[in-house]
Amino acid sequence: MKTTHIALFVAAILAATAGGYWAGNRGGTPAPHAPPAPSSATGTAAPQGERRILYWHDPMHPQQKFDKPGRSPFMDMQLVPVYADAGSEPGPGIAVSSRAAQNLGVRYAEAVTGSLEPRMEAVGTVAWNERGVVLVQARAAGFVEKLHARAPLDPVAKGAPLVEILFPDWAAAQEELLLVHRLSSPDAESLKRAVRQRLALLGMSEAEISEVERSGAVRSRFTLRAPISGVIAELGVREGMTVMAGTMLFRIVDLSTVWVNAEMPEAQSAWLKPGAAVEARVPAWPGEAFRGRVGAILPEVNPTTRTLRARIELANPGARLKPGMFANLSIAGGRGRESVLVPSEAVIRTGERNVIVVAEGGRFVPVAVEVGQEMGGRSEILRGLAPGTRVVASGQFLFDSEASLKAGIARLEGGDGPAATAKPALHKGSGRVTTLDAARGRVELEHGPMPTLKWPAMTMPFVVSDPKVLAGLKPGDAVEFEIRGEADQDGNHVIERIVKAGAK
Repeated sequence: MKTTHIALFVAAILAATAGGYWAGNRGGTPAPHAPPAPSSATGTAAPQGERRILYWHDPMHPQQKFDKPGRSPFMDMQLVPVYADAGSEPGPGIAVSSRAAQNLGVRYAEAVTGSLEPRMEAVGTVAWNERGVVLVQARAAGFVEKLHARAPLDPVAKGAPLVEILFPDWAAAQEELLLVHRLSSPDAESLKRAVRQRLALLGMSEAEISEVERSGAVRSRFTLRAPISGVIAELGVREGMTVMAGTMLFRIVDLSTVWVNAEMPEAQSAWLKPGAAVEARVPAWPGEAFRGRVGAILPEVNPTTRTLRARIELANPGARLKPGMFANLSIAGGRGRESVLVPSEAVIRTGERNVIVVAEGGRFVPVAVEVGQEMGGRSEILRGLAPGTRVVASGQFLFDSEASLKAGIARLEGGDGPAATAKPALHKGSGRVTTLDAARGRVELEHGPMPTLKWPAMTMPFVVSDPKVLAGLKPGDAVEFEIRGEADQDGNHVIERIVKAGAK
């Protein structure tokens, strides 16, 4: 008996999840009127001897309560009353004892209000920080006499000697400066300023000019020094060369910061913002994180990969990150919108809709919801669920598919017998075709009450097992049909037979 109860419980949950139309009204159906306003549902007084109505609801959306009868704003059907003595009546969902739920491994979680903090994962390549590049050029024509930095990618420190060059033009200008210093005419100061300016234009620094004035000696050989610490990314000079004014001698790159160029999916561009915090990890330094930020998002999308490039700026202590290394990036997308959050495992995805099973006392009620972003094992619920609701967070394997459920029931009952292979019962109904899509095997019917399924009159869509049965039908035709009692794995109710009314 115990396994039979469990099997019936599992079957009822699947039927509730896939279809959602099983809840009916045992009493009369109230007359239609404009959609009523939602209410927290206080009880409605009833004459002596009649059942007291607590509120009305749509069986497809049992969490929404109304204080008056009428048509549902969600489905084309009458609202169903909920009675004060409904504990002994069939209600939405399925009633299960706490012991049975425990035996089935059901675990619960509470829907909470919060916001997701999206994080994006990407892979990028370390590159030079092009904003930290300095060029060393010859400011005048000269001859390279000695080279101190002799190979590309050699590290250099700020102020370290790079090259010694003989500048003949500098020697002649220094002679003029010393000559002007010996003059005592009133124009001597203006001449001195003019000669100093000429030496500066030739490339001599202020310190070098002052040293010539102090020593009174002419220098023709000068040492060019590194303006920053870094590595020589490009070497354009060799010993014995003749260089002209403007010749590029060295290209030095500062490695205190580096760039990581990452390709990000176009769909994530809304989350990616300049300045977002980034954490990078490289195989060469396992267990260590390098922190930085998104420096820029380049305004171009790769038409082949549909990605855009993000430029990440990372601090590089000790110059451990080398250009060409691969880096795994974790990018913070900022704080998301405020919404209802549930564990992602609580969401049942059927392909056409998303369902969450709500635990109301000893009952389990499936609720259709609209799901937003998913991050870190939590999902946003944009519509259909209120904060504080108790939801089922485990045991979701019971809802995977109708086929796995039937196999599970057969195992619980020891079933290799006829019950496991019997065809599902069909339920008869009549109605009128409202819309028809024979190519896709879909039809929408405005049908009357179906007592065997406890369905009230409503308009709803169906799929057909064989599209050929729709041949000859058109919108407006009165029809008779037979459907399966259980929905398929996508939540669709399947019509096995449909003919025009009166046809055989």
